Amino acid sequence: MAEEIIVAGWMDYDPAQRDTMLGHLVEVGKRTRAEEPGCLDYAMTADPTDERRIRVYERWVSQEALDDHFTTAHIKEFRNAVAGLTRSGVSMEIFSIGASRTMR
Repeated sequence: MAEEIIVAGWMDYDPAQRDTMLGHLVEVGKRTRAEEPGCLDYAMTADPTDERRIRVYERWVSQEALDDHFTTAHIKEFRNAVAGLTRSGVSMEIFSIGASRTMR
Protein backbone atom coordinates (compact mmCIF):
# COMPACT_ATOMS: atom_id res chain seq x y z
CA MET A 1 0.00 0.00 0.00
CA ALA A 2 1.30 3.47 -0.91
CA GLU A 3 1.99 6.02 1.77
CA GLU A 4 -0.52 8.84 2.06
CA ILE A 5 0.73 12.31 1.26
CA ILE A 6 -0.06 15.54 3.10
CA VAL A 7 0.75 18.92 1.59
CA ALA A 8 0.70 21.71 4.17
CA GLY A 9 1.89 25.27 4.42
CA TRP A 10 1.00 28.80 3.41
CA MET A 11 1.14 31.31 0.56
CA ASP A 12 1.18 35.10 0.89
CA TYR A 13 -0.39 37.56 -1.54
CA ASP A 14 -0.91 41.29 -1.50
CA PRO A 15 -3.96 41.84 0.74
CA ALA A 16 -5.80 43.33 -2.26
CA GLN A 17 -5.25 40.07 -4.19
CA ARG A 18 -5.64 37.46 -1.45
CA ASP A 19 -9.41 37.09 -1.69
CA THR A 20 -9.23 36.83 -5.48
CA MET A 21 -6.68 34.03 -5.19
CA LEU A 22 -8.70 32.36 -2.47
CA GLY A 23 -11.81 32.41 -4.68
CA HIS A 24 -9.91 30.61 -7.43
CA LEU A 25 -8.54 28.10 -4.91
CA VAL A 26 -12.03 27.36 -3.58
CA GLU A 27 -13.22 26.58 -7.11
CA VAL A 28 -10.25 24.36 -7.94
CA GLY A 29 -10.75 22.63 -4.58
CA LYS A 30 -14.37 21.80 -5.40
CA ARG A 31 -13.35 20.26 -8.71
CA THR A 32 -10.39 18.44 -7.19
CA ARG A 33 -12.52 16.80 -4.49
CA ALA A 34 -15.29 15.93 -6.96
CA GLU A 35 -13.17 14.68 -9.87
CA GLU A 36 -10.04 13.16 -8.34
CA PRO A 37 -10.57 9.93 -6.38
CA GLY A 38 -7.01 10.17 -5.04
CA CYS A 39 -7.83 13.36 -3.17
CA LEU A 40 -8.85 12.73 0.44
CA ASP A 41 -8.99 16.41 1.47
CA TYR A 42 -8.23 19.76 -0.12
CA ALA A 43 -8.64 22.97 1.86
CA MET A 44 -7.34 26.47 1.29
CA THR A 45 -8.37 29.03 3.91
CA ALA A 46 -7.71 32.67 4.71
CA ASP A 47 -5.56 33.08 7.80
CA PRO A 48 -7.69 35.10 10.24
CA THR A 49 -4.62 36.77 11.78
CA ASP A 50 -2.74 37.74 8.59
CA GLU A 51 -4.46 39.58 5.74
CA ARG A 52 -1.87 38.30 3.23
CA ARG A 53 -1.84 34.59 4.09
CA ILE A 54 -3.68 31.59 2.67
CA ARG A 55 -3.28 28.34 4.60
CA VAL A 56 -2.94 25.15 2.57
CA TYR A 57 -3.89 21.59 3.51
CA GLU A 58 -4.16 18.70 1.07
CA ARG A 59 -4.33 14.96 1.71
CA TRP A 60 -3.74 12.40 -1.03
CA VAL A 61 -3.83 8.60 -1.22
CA SER A 62 -0.35 8.57 -2.77
CA GLN A 63 2.38 10.62 -4.40
CA GLU A 64 1.11 9.37 -7.75
CA ALA A 65 -2.33 10.87 -7.03
CA LEU A 66 -0.71 14.21 -6.19
CA ASP A 67 1.42 14.07 -9.34
CA ASP A 68 -1.68 13.30 -11.44
CA HIS A 69 -3.45 16.29 -9.85
CA PHE A 70 -0.99 18.67 -11.49
CA THR A 71 -1.86 17.32 -14.97
CA THR A 72 -5.64 17.86 -14.75
CA ALA A 73 -7.57 20.32 -16.89
CA HIS A 74 -8.84 22.21 -13.84
CA ILE A 75 -5.29 22.85 -12.60
CA LYS A 76 -4.31 24.16 -16.03
CA GLU A 77 -7.39 26.41 -16.02
CA PHE A 78 -6.57 27.56 -12.48
CA ARG A 79 -2.99 28.45 -13.41
CA ASN A 80 -4.21 30.50 -16.36
CA ALA A 81 -6.79 32.29 -14.20
CA VAL A 82 -4.27 33.33 -11.53
CA ALA A 83 -1.33 34.13 -13.81
CA GLY A 84 -1.62 37.86 -13.07
CA LEU A 85 -1.55 37.49 -9.28
CA THR A 86 1.75 37.87 -7.46
CA ARG A 87 2.73 35.60 -4.61
CA SER A 88 4.99 37.41 -2.14
CA GLY A 89 5.92 34.44 0.03
CA VAL A 90 5.46 30.71 0.32
CA SER A 91 6.25 27.85 2.67
CA MET A 92 4.95 24.45 1.57
CA GLU A 93 5.99 20.97 2.63
CA ILE A 94 5.06 17.46 1.50
CA PHE A 95 4.79 14.80 4.20
CA SER A 96 4.77 11.06 3.51
CA ILE A 97 2.55 9.34 6.08
CA GLY A 98 3.31 5.71 6.91
CA ALA A 99 0.61 5.35 9.56
CA SER A 100 -2.17 7.32 11.19
CA ARG A 101 -4.69 6.82 13.95
CA THR A 102 -7.91 8.48 15.01
CA MET A 103 -7.48 11.19 17.62
CA ARG A 104 -9.77 10.77 20.58
